[in-house]
Amino acid sequence: MVKRVWIVCFLSIVLTALITPKAYSSEPVAFTLEDRDRIIRMEVVLTEFKKQVDQRFEQVDKRFEQMMNFLLMLGGIFTSLTLGVIGFAYWDRRTVIREATDGAIKKIECEGRLRDLILALRELSSTNLDVAKVMRNFHLL
Repeated sequence: MVKRVWIVCFLSIVLTALITPKAYSSEPVAFTLEDRDRIIRMEVVLTEFKKQVDQRFEQVDKRFEQMMNFLLMLGGIFTSLTLGVIGFAYWDRRTVIREATDGAIKKIECEGRLRDLILALRELSSTNLDVAKVMRNFHLL
């Protein structure tokens, strides 16, 4: 096994020594007109590709802008609906409580013993000036 490893290492060193001088030779590289034309064609193709990529990015940007506008609209709709429901609930609650208290006060004044008490105090105030003064202060006379 060890012998095989040494043989593989030796062969790789020999092959590297044979290939390396060719790869790094100082011979001038011939640059022809065909190479120049190929580079120009490649440049044109890359320019067209860049234009296509830029168009795609513009389309993606427009789509993201549309999606963001849509999300803003949804947020506005949700906010306005929420505020509307809360406002309606507040108004309804306030109206119901006001009507209930007004109704209770009217019922107490019309049918209750409080009405009788106020009438009795008014009758008493006709003879007693102190009671009349107190009733005027509380706007009961």
